[in-house]
Amino acid sequence: MSTDSVNPNRRRFLNWTAGVVGAVGVGYAAVPFIRSMSPSASVMAQATTTVDLSKIQPGQRITVMWQGKPVWVVRRTDEMLASLEDEAVVGQLKDPESQGSEQPEFAANQYRSKEPEWLVMVAICTHLGCIPSYKPESGGNFWSGAWKGGFFCPCHGSGYDLAGRVMEGSPAPRNMAVPFYEFLSDNELRIGKAPA
Repeated sequence: MSTDSVNPNRRRFLNWTAGVVGAVGVGYAAVPFIRSMSPSASVMAQATTTVDLSKIQPGQRITVMWQGKPVWVVRRTDEMLASLEDEAVVGQLKDPESQGSEQPEFAANQYRSKEPEWLVMVAICTHLGCIPSYKPESGGNFWSGAWKGGFFCPCHGSGYDLAGRVMEGSPAPRNMAVPFYEFLSDNELRIGKAPA
């Protein structure tokens, strides 16, 4: 066959058409794959957790699950809040200003919370992921007697004050994480951001 009879415009058109048909085919094949990466309705339902605060007594801590993680909600007493300002305790914290911690902007204060009375914190030690014990009482043999209550990790001995700030000498490198949360009313709290 002679190459003189080949129409270059026809060849360009066929190549262009084949490219467009191929691109459309790839697009149709990719749509189900891309949709499979979107979170399901059950996952979206776990994006937030609502907590009834009306049943929590002063000094009490409850545990709720949020995104597969335990989260503590603690209603702090006046004595607990005073311990967060005690210079003997603050002087023994690794990061008293919580500058290297995972927390929303509103928790960048000594209470690490929106409302001083309420502590909302992911209940996982920042060392190796154990769940610390709640030790709200003052005293004990922790950190030269400056222990005014807080959280103690039994796995490797990390200690945290009642705002989740890690004590110096603990193997934990950072303060415990504070998730995003908001008060829906005086008695209701939502942990996590609501899906848009």
